Amino acid sequence: MIMTMPKASASESTRVRCHSNVSANQRIDEALERSIERHMNLPRPRLTARILELEREWSIERWLETNASTLTLAGVALAAFGYRKALWLSGAVAGFLLLHGVSGWCPPLPLLRRLGVRTRGEIDMEKFALKYLRGDFEPVLLASREGRLSVEILSEAVRRLD
Repeated sequence: MIMTMPKASASESTRVRCHSNVSANQRIDEALERSIERHMNLPRPRLTARILELEREWSIERWLETNASTLTLAGVALAAFGYRKALWLSGAVAGFLLLHGVSGWCPPLPLLRRLGVRTRGEIDMEKFALKYLRGDFEPVLLASREGRLSVEILSEAVRRLD
């Protein structure tokens, strides 16, 4: 397992993991490890292609925001056409989104996690590992070994993370 965090010490970046089922987190962590293992000896272009895929992957936050706004708009639209009870849908969805914003948990979260939807941090972990395998940080390692590590070299490495 890659990351385990007790619920009491959850930070902003790990609160979804803290509110997720342990087995869902383990499946996501194992999938990450398998992906890195599969990509270990691939050429740079293949690593770059996978990194580009990861940049397009939707995080759990994006899934929740998109689904919540779609359902909220549907409720408002139905209410505008005379189905006033549909406002309850908009209210419930807005409440769930608020709950997620405050606590990191909402009712769709367990389902999305079981489906393997990852947090931005989990996606970025794979991206970072692949960039390391691709050699993006080689200048930093060389400069460090040669005793000429500088702010400029570190800044360039950080820019490559994005």
